[in-house]
Amino acid sequence: MANYRVDDIRSIALVGHEVAGKTSLADALLFKAKAVDRRGSVEDGSSVSDFDEEEKRLKYSIDSSVLHMDFQGKRIYVLDTPGKPDFVGQALGALNAVETAVIVISAPAGIQVNTRRMFNEAGKRGLARMVVINRLDGDNIHFNDLLKAIRDTFGKGCVLFNAPVGVGASFSGVVGVLSPPATAPAGCPVDLGAARSQLIDAIVESDEALMEKYLAEGEVSADEIAAALPGALAAGTVIPIFCTSAKKDKDIGVAELLDAVTQFAPSPLKGPKRKGTKGAGDKATEVVLEPNETSEFVGYIFKTLSDKFVGNLSYFRVLSGKLIGDQPIFNQRTGKSGRSSGLLLIQGKTQKAVPEAIPGDIVAVAKVEDLHIGDTISNHAGGPRLPKPSYPTPMFGLAVEPKARGDEQKISGSLQKMSDEDPTFKITRDMQTKELVITGMSQLHLDAIQKRLKSRFDLEVVTKEPKIPYRETITMMGEADHRHKKQSGGRGQFGEVHLRVYPLKDLGISTAEQLVEKFANKSKFEKLRNAHYDADYNFAFLDHIVGGTIPTQFIPAVEKGCKELLERGALAGYRIQDVGVEVHFGKDHPVDSSEAAFKTAGRMAFKKAFLAARPVLLEPIVNIEVTVPSKYTGAILGELNTKRARIENQDSLPGDLAVIIGKAPLAEMTRYAAQLGSITQGQGSYTMEFSHYDIVPGNVQQQIVSKAKLAADEEE
Repeated sequence: MANYRVDDIRSIALVGHEVAGKTSLADALLFKAKAVDRRGSVEDGSSVSDFDEEEKRLKYSIDSSVLHMDFQGKRIYVLDTPGKPDFVGQALGALNAVETAVIVISAPAGIQVNTRRMFNEAGKRGLARMVVINRLDGDNIHFNDLLKAIRDTFGKGCVLFNAPVGVGASFSGVVGVLSPPATAPAGCPVDLGAARSQLIDAIVESDEALMEKYLAEGEVSADEIAAALPGALAAGTVIPIFCTSAKKDKDIGVAELLDAVTQFAPSPLKGPKRKGTKGAGDKATEVVLEPNETSEFVGYIFKTLSDKFVGNLSYFRVLSGKLIGDQPIFNQRTGKSGRSSGLLLIQGKTQKAVPEAIPGDIVAVAKVEDLHIGDTISNHAGGPRLPKPSYPTPMFGLAVEPKARGDEQKISGSLQKMSDEDPTFKITRDMQTKELVITGMSQLHLDAIQKRLKSRFDLEVVTKEPKIPYRETITMMGEADHRHKKQSGGRGQFGEVHLRVYPLKDLGISTAEQLVEKFANKSKFEKLRNAHYDADYNFAFLDHIVGGTIPTQFIPAVEKGCKELLERGALAGYRIQDVGVEVHFGKDHPVDSSEAAFKTAGRMAFKKAFLAARPVLLEPIVNIEVTVPSKYTGAILGELNTKRARIENQDSLPGDLAVIIGKAPLAEMTRYAAQLGSITQGQGSYTMEFSHYDIVPGNVQQQIVSKAKLAADEEE
């Protein structure tokens, strides 16, 4: 039996931008709670959280790590996450497993790209939020300016819970705002009375009874405020701000933060309730997962790791019910059951067996196959399924091949294990070039993947320039036919197919039901027999044959021929999407017709019709957010204009920074990191993620098509 209850559990994710000191803060919290005997340090490679050899070498986090501590009768789980936007998938996964997001801000650097992103992502999930201003012993700190920037950026709900005594080299402690001393300590940069009024105003707004008392009497006690704070925090109306320095030799404000997490952070009972779906189709029903031990067991996989000593580790959060160590684990996605060797409580790189897990617990199982991030687990079939989490679409690609001969078999399996761990890392095989392509968030992201391939699997790879994933589509209706006829002695080949193609790009179709509603129905195609839909390509195949002009047994072959062209492309060898094909006429031969003949005829007719329907290339467009010192704004805007970027917003940030938000073609941004570093002398940062596909300008399309034709001619 656990020596704590569900309402004793607290789970927090430390999130924010890089170099904010999240990992040092995690190590400090563990040490303060006496969960470890020795204070870990990023600088000397002894951090409990950053235990990977590459993390030790680089001195920054690449993965999220799971930690735990017991303090004042509470079980606290801490998920420490990377701050670099390149590894954002790990941070987003951690947010899916906790009740509270602790957004850590570097006092010298202020609010940065990932600070805003993580704050917003936590809000989308309905999580309680706390803000920690860390590294208050640093240089060039303007505390009141930063405090104003936090409130301006994130709202008036952001209120000081404690204030610093001195900043920079003179930072020596913190003073509570809720019950401040009669006289502010020397060096405190804020008006404690005004800060207390802001804190009380924010808290009473979330409690009607307390608000009435406050308006009637003009005052509420510190105890009443403290009692109302957990509800206000869970509701998101109050976002307390804490002040810290988490240096190894000077932990300031860490004990106060630990106390606040213990007292005020919501338990699983007070946090956002997760919802799942039971059943399928018309019988699907939504269920709320109640975090109590008597409900059916439901767990959520938020992280996986391929460990060379332990094997596959799958980390999960228990959402409802209780799991005993030797119970079977049923994967609702695959419909398969597996048995683990027991439940593991994680502390960085170490694991300890535990007999059971209750709602709110974060544990792991080893060697249970085919558990992926986002899977819902239960101990029986027919349990609830949580919606699949969304992650940014990786857009930076490199073609890879093994450096050493004989590693061809090894490379696919190793890369797949890396992909299973990181939802922002994908592997595909390009059908045109036969290349294996890895795709990640940035060059840095893929560099880290390559180093891990070497350290974990002793596998080195050679990379080539990224191939931009252009797409092909049409802009008008087109039609064509093709007769495939071959006679070479004996039985010949004969098949004739007539078809029409239609653009689907702007019809808003993403499911088979929407296809029928908006396009493939009897009002448009009077004699329609059936329609098939492929969501991956947004491709529709309509059987509109009348009078058996193509025998029914050959229709699947025609569809197969059309689908072959989807990967081959017709214009420049790129994947086709957003097209509907209507097969309406054809001819057969009683002896010479075959599936192979109709497959060829279907493919060739589709290609002719496609090329007659004013085909265009589509290119991936990415959202970009560039943060630079203000003096470089003009140079950055000029550079982005040369990249066909569309600037959508431009704003000033505290610390004499500017943020530029817009959209740009991925083809123009593949080497932007180096260019930005050159322009800003390494002081600029940016994020980039997939937005949508858009039509390539005519002159650019002509160049791409010409290159593709030249490459095809050379191959022949």
